[in-house]
Amino acid sequence: MYSGIPFPNFDPVAFQIGFFAVRWYSLAYIFGLIGAWLLARKMSKASSSVFTVLKIDDFLIWATIGIVVGGRLGYVLFYNLRYFMEFPLQIFEIWNGGMSFHGGLIGVIIATLLFSYKKQIPLFVMGDILTAVAPIGLFLGRLANFVNGELYGRFTQSVPWAMIFPDGSNQPRHPSQLYEAFAEGLLLFIILNGIWCFIPKFRNRHGFITGLFFILYGTFRFILEFFREPDAHLGFIFENLSMGQLLCIPMILLGVWIILQTSPVKQVKKWDIGEEI
Repeated sequence: MYSGIPFPNFDPVAFQIGFFAVRWYSLAYIFGLIGAWLLARKMSKASSSVFTVLKIDDFLIWATIGIVVGGRLGYVLFYNLRYFMEFPLQIFEIWNGGMSFHGGLIGVIIATLLFSYKKQIPLFVMGDILTAVAPIGLFLGRLANFVNGELYGRFTQSVPWAMIFPDGSNQPRHPSQLYEAFAEGLLLFIILNGIWCFIPKFRNRHGFITGLFFILYGTFRFILEFFREPDAHLGFIFENLSMGQLLCIPMILLGVWIILQTSPVKQVKKWDIGEEI
């Protein structure tokens, strides 16, 4: 017999009105988007960004569509394509779970590219604000995974906080959802917003925060996947690497490429303007 902390008896349904049930997972998406939207507005005002408050308001619906559609299609393509080819109508049953962060990220990237082109906003001016606020949703999403008792960690007897999850074969496992909530959510938020607030040298290098988000998230996720149980229907994809880890590799490389493209914004001095006049 293995010993571990019993998983708290969370109800995945936050509240229910008649047949209409609202789950904590849905609320994580809603409050993640609202929190990111409010902070993005504040950052735009503080920096007098061309990605103005009104444009941020307009982009909210674009981001929502990108996250939901991209997240669902990402899960279908990356994690369970064979199943959904057999039952294609279940692709639309989002309420039954099945969302991919990397798919949602691709969806938001496409939405950002289209919106920045349509509104004539420099891509990385948008990107820096969006990636700085994104960890809010990541943090809440991982907490919702924990409440649902899903995406739990691998078997362990080496940590005193190992938990017995309802579907975890009665074995103590890493609460990897909490690890990810801390690293991909809280820690990433502190780093990116610390740079935004206190290191103008890097804040003014449009694309630096965007690139750093890709690198840090990809690195954190890659490492923490070693504590997370791979999807049962996929297992390990290559050697001892999971699908999540393989998807993080191009993400990290993209982040490096973005940072290499950045350059400091030239600060125009008064006497430069005077000389030109």
